[in-house]
Order: sequence, then C-alpha cells, then structure tokens
Amino acid sequence: MPPKKRPRANATTMKMIGRQVAAARVAKGLTQKQLADLVKLDEETIASIEQGRRALMPNVAELLDLHLGLPGTLTVAAHEMPSVDAIPPWVEEYLDREREAIAISSYENQVLPGLLQTDAYAEAVFRSCVPVLDEEEIVGRTAVRTQRREILSRKEPVMLSFVIWEPALRLRLGGREVYRAQLSHLRACSVLPGVSLQLYPLERTQHPALDGPFVLLETPDHQRLAYMESQHGSHLTSHGKEVSVVERRYAMLRTLALNLDETRVELDRLLGELQP
Repeated sequence: MPPKKRPRANATTMKMIGRQVAAARVAKGLTQKQLADLVKLDEETIASIEQGRRALMPNVAELLDLHLGLPGTLTVAAHEMPSVDAIPPWVEEYLDREREAIAISSYENQVLPGLLQTDAYAEAVFRSCVPVLDEEEIVGRTAVRTQRREILSRKEPVMLSFVIWEPALRLRLGGREVYRAQLSHLRACSVLPGVSLQLYPLERTQHPALDGPFVLLETPDHQRLAYMESQHGSHLTSHGKEVSVVERRYAMLRTLALNLDETRVELDRLLGELQP
C-alpha cells in the first residue's frame, strides 16, 4: 500500500483562500468552467484552487481579482500566504467552538491553560516542541494563542473554570523571569469575573484524570462538547457517553483540588519565593 500523503504545512490557509475564490465566483454568477475560460486555465485547476488542493499563484490571483471585481483581495492573499499554518488543521475546529462558547472547563497536567498563558510563556511552549519549529511557525502560533485571551475580557463574561495539576504550575518554561510574569498573570486572572482557578496538589493520593488533559465546552445552544489532545492530534466530540465520562472526571478533579482561596494563597507563596 502506498504511503499516506502528508498534508501541506499551510493546508488550512489554502482552503480558506479557496473558499474566498469560490464565494466571489458564485457572487458573480459564474461556473468554474466560465471562470476558467476567463483566466485561461482549465476547469480542474479552478476546482483545485477552490478546494484548497492547489496554491493560488500571484499571477492567477491578479486575473481572478480582475474578472471577479475584487479590489486586489486575492492578490494580497497569494503574496502573503504563509509557508506554514499558524493553526494546525486538527485544532481549527476546536478554536471555532472555543470562540463561541458560553462556558469552558479546562484541566491541564503538562503546561498552563492556553487561555491563561502570557506571550512569553506561550512562545516558550512552542520553542519546546520536538521536532523544532521554525521562527515563522513559532511567531504565528504564539500570536494565535495570545489572541485567544480576548475571551477573558468580553463584555458578557464567559464562565471559565480551570484545574491545573501542580507539576504544570511548577514547570519553569522560559526561565525565571518568564515564569514569574506567568505566575503574576495567573494570580490576576484568578480574580476576574467568571473565572475559577484551582490547583490540584501533588499531595493527593488519587487522581481521576491520569489519561491526560481535556477541555469541556458549552455552546450558545447548550450543546456540550469534550476536547482531548494526544501526541499526534486531538479529538473533539459531542457524543453523550464520552462527554459524560469527561464531565465526571472534571467534577471529581474540582472536588479534590484546592479551593479558590487556597489556590490564590499558593500562587502568592510561589511568587514570594521568586522575589529578588
């Protein structure tokens, strides 16, 4: 059996641009064949561009802008297309759901929750990746992660609950100064409206979530979703039984974790240890 073809590193961006081409074509009332004839390409090439299977070249983008009546939109997109997607394809759907969620519950045992990371800490996370990421990818992923913090300052606060296992809290990614700034940020977030932050201490003699980190989401129409990451991808599910299992684990985590005040005391203690 031939080896499975690996997706392009910028496949998500290509699909997004392809959808823009398709939307503009439909708005003009053109078929793929009619558009192909206008720009002197074959119909299959237009179909491939719209499906994100073929990169949009700048010279083709200029012709498409001309015949679709666009103000250089596709030309700019073609020139600025990154070589690597800022968001891995398997994370894209989760981020869409996160942006619209009315409630989020997150358990982390390796790094601090993405929504609570500072810019410097997020960068340190991506610089720890193996295989090593190039600078463009690190910058892109860091920007996407830090943009997610918008959810913390919405006019109508989202209900946010975080349980962090103590080893993740103590891991000094990025060095002393990055770590101290991250702890200060966590402490500030712990008193934000709608935010519940709890530490799960090492001293506990049982642990209900040894299978790994996860996130629970509630959508505006009250659908409940569970998101779980692994070494090679992720799994977003609305299956009732799967979501129920994760919800029960989270309930037990919150029961056994330090309460909100105890967690703030521990953060203050750790910050005190880092004072010059």
